Amino acid sequence: MIEIQNVSKVYPNGTIGLKNINLSFEKGEFIVIVGRSGAGKSTLLRSINRLHEISEGDIQIDNRSITSAKGQQLRSIRRDVGMIFQNFNLVRRSTVMRNVLSGRVGYHSTLRTVLNLFPKEDQQLAYNALQRVGITEKAWTRADQLSGGQQQRVSIARALAQEAKIILADEPVASLDPMTTRQVMNDLKRINQELGITMVVNLHFIDLAREYATRIIGLRAGELVYDGPVEEATDDVFSNIYGREIKDDELLGETAG
Repeated sequence: MIEIQNVSKVYPNGTIGLKNINLSFEKGEFIVIVGRSGAGKSTLLRSINRLHEISEGDIQIDNRSITSAKGQQLRSIRRDVGMIFQNFNLVRRSTVMRNVLSGRVGYHSTLRTVLNLFPKEDQQLAYNALQRVGITEKAWTRADQLSGGQQQRVSIARALAQEAKIILADEPVASLDPMTTRQVMNDLKRINQELGITMVVNLHFIDLAREYATRIIGLRAGELVYDGPVEEATDDVFSNIYGREIKDDELLGETAG
């Protein structure tokens, strides 16, 4: 579903974000990207849906180059790619339902979405998405009245309402406590297994990567240093990815705040 070919990213200040990355992601995989802060995890994820422009190479989604796409073609490709952020990226003063319906904006004119003129079919999609993550009772609650875990579930529902084939999740549990972290990760895993949606997730916590991933991608200083099944990601592999022994704060335990 995703082909990353000879991709490099250099920021305007000269900082190297990615160095000649080559990867291929298949439908239905649950891929976890790990690495130290600044390793290029977020840069890679945001390059896939072109939130970041790459400096060299090409990224294709379902055999369509998002790197060179423009206008309607770019909009069409992006409809297939949902995004979940660490800070949720919700309109906090809007209701949960309105936030989930924002996943449908790529299917309608700007005027229609600004006026909140979503058809009944979209409203049903949004309700079904909320039902899948277990928060239908919050549909008409303002987003700023929800807990962090509930807000992240709303962002997952938004990606589901979008009918995304791929969900990119950039440190989706970094700001959540351990119990809520596992609830959100369980939601993502269940959606991956039940709907066949490809998941590409950046994680800081190694034990979560081992528990939920089917495949581990390791980045260090913008370079790909590991790509393999989770079963082969030994302690030595993680030590190599991180360039040192693993620290306690890289395991979930009680350290997630």
